[in-house]
Amino acid sequence: MRAVRVRHSGGPEVLHEVEVPDPNAGPGEIVLRLAACTVNPTDTMRRAGAAAWRVPPREPYALGMEASGIVESVGAGVQFEVGDHVMALVLPTQERGAYDERIAVPASQVARAPRNIDLIHAATLPMNGSTALLALDALDLPEDASLAVTGAAGAVGGYVVEIAKARGLRVIADSSPEDEPMVRGFGADHIVPRGPGFAAAVRELEPGGVRALVDCSVQGAELLPALADGGTMAVLRPPDFEAPDVQIHFVRVSTAPERPELLQELTRYVEAGQLTTRVARQFPLAQAADAHRLLEQGGLRGRILLHP
Repeated sequence: MRAVRVRHSGGPEVLHEVEVPDPNAGPGEIVLRLAACTVNPTDTMRRAGAAAWRVPPREPYALGMEASGIVESVGAGVQFEVGDHVMALVLPTQERGAYDERIAVPASQVARAPRNIDLIHAATLPMNGSTALLALDALDLPEDASLAVTGAAGAVGGYVVEIAKARGLRVIADSSPEDEPMVRGFGADHIVPRGPGFAAAVRELEPGGVRALVDCSVQGAELLPALADGGTMAVLRPPDFEAPDVQIHFVRVSTAPERPELLQELTRYVEAGQLTTRVARQFPLAQAADAHRLLEQGGLRGRILLHP
């Protein structure tokens, strides 16, 4: 089969298409035929250098953390059937990643794709959707509690806003003027300008501060004044600040396989019309380098996808 591998750490030009053996479904695994996989900042970080890996990989190595496709084969003890339309969270290894025409993945990291969207759009759900769920579950807010969200126009932030509204929370989200219609469409109750004035703007709406905050734009300590005393913040990068009076939860999508119900929950939200997907551009696998260049330019609203 065809696959994309990183020849050695560096710029997008180090991505190259290769032929690798077809995978086999071991016990508890499925093999899916790729419909689409996403290109994420995590991929570009890993491509650029081993600092993003806990253990530096040997070269060449694979990339890609989420995909959708059709089940081609199943291992022992698996409930899926050949022909099922699925989406999967992929934790890349030396030999395996999502940038492959066929992917072997533990069935615990797979869920039925939502029936009301196509498989291309389903590929955008597993990684950022699971991250949004992990963040909101860590905050553990009761219905009608106040939540602030930065980076609300982004892939994770948009999912956080939509799922928070589905759970009955009151959401204050940031936005640039050009993104405001989109963020309002996600259901945010209030929108404040993005940037360094976020905390002050939140306090104008909630004088006592919000109960919780999800920092999807990595603003860190400057957001703390937006929180009420004893509030909670979910962060997507390891915190580089201390906040004795605030609980900080570092959310890592690598823990999502421990909770296979998360992907099923995402499917339910989409089928209920409470969670929407956005695709900005699509590229063939062979043009993965172009996809990485486009992502690193920034400014897109929607996901970049690769397909066979």
